[in-house]
Amino acid sequence: MSKKGKNIVVIRIFRSYISSVISISLVLLLIGIFGILAVNAQALSKYFKENMQITAVLNDNVSGIEARKFKTEIENLSFIRKTEYISKQQGTEEMKKMLGDDFLDVFETNPIPISINIQLKSDYFVADSLEKIKAILLETEMVEDVVYEEPLIKAVNDNLERIGFVLLIFICFLMFISFVLINNTVRINVYAKRFSIYTMKLVGATKGFIMSPFIIKSVFQGLFAGLFANLWLFGILYAVKSEFTTIFNVLDVKLLALIIAGLIVMGVLICTTCTLFVINKLISLNNDELYY
Repeated sequence: MSKKGKNIVVIRIFRSYISSVISISLVLLLIGIFGILAVNAQALSKYFKENMQITAVLNDNVSGIEARKFKTEIENLSFIRKTEYISKQQGTEEMKKMLGDDFLDVFETNPIPISINIQLKSDYFVADSLEKIKAILLETEMVEDVVYEEPLIKAVNDNLERIGFVLLIFICFLMFISFVLINNTVRINVYAKRFSIYTMKLVGATKGFIMSPFIIKSVFQGLFAGLFANLWLFGILYAVKSEFTTIFNVLDVKLLALIIAGLIVMGVLICTTCTLFVINKLISLNNDELYY
């Protein structure tokens, strides 16, 4: 074979190897993304729950000093995570943004009361607990009403539970799909060498001798695929951190590290397993079966 012909073969083999690595790494990337969501589902659920608010609306005759004192008192309650004092002026500005600057024209006096925005601990963010918390706050004469979006809260709780279940199902399905796709990719690459494998078998090469170069290649293939998947994953995480810093901060760094290491291990294991399976099958082929 001429030097040019050898170069063409080498280039084709290299392209085939690179395309296989990229295909496998994309599958691993999907597993990594959904794996991060799954292992951090509880932390993300806690973040969303603790950032929703209920509002304690105070009576008109409550002064700012009394309201701030009340705010300090309720901060010590076991179910309270954070409170925010909303003055009449601040409440009025917020209403102007929602209703327009002239919404006060129909009133003789400012109807906006002092209020306290309350963020609860995530464990108390359920319908029964919210009703009890509302009753506790209303025991205070200063509180006229406790307001929260009950349909929204119910929807958040229901959807967060469904999302966790769907993620688990989807990851299991994705694992199966990934094994099938990677197995097909490896099978195509190894099957192209079936004549070389048959020739080695004819000259007396042992099964271990035939398999060793393919196994070594599959290890590196899985390793490179895992590394590429992690590079893309880092890029996605960096973009998330830039746009959603607060959400990124709730992610568990140790679990992220496990996912990153797991992608490399998974890439190596799946590629090696698929290679062993395919080579065992090819070694057992006879002369007639090589062409089908």
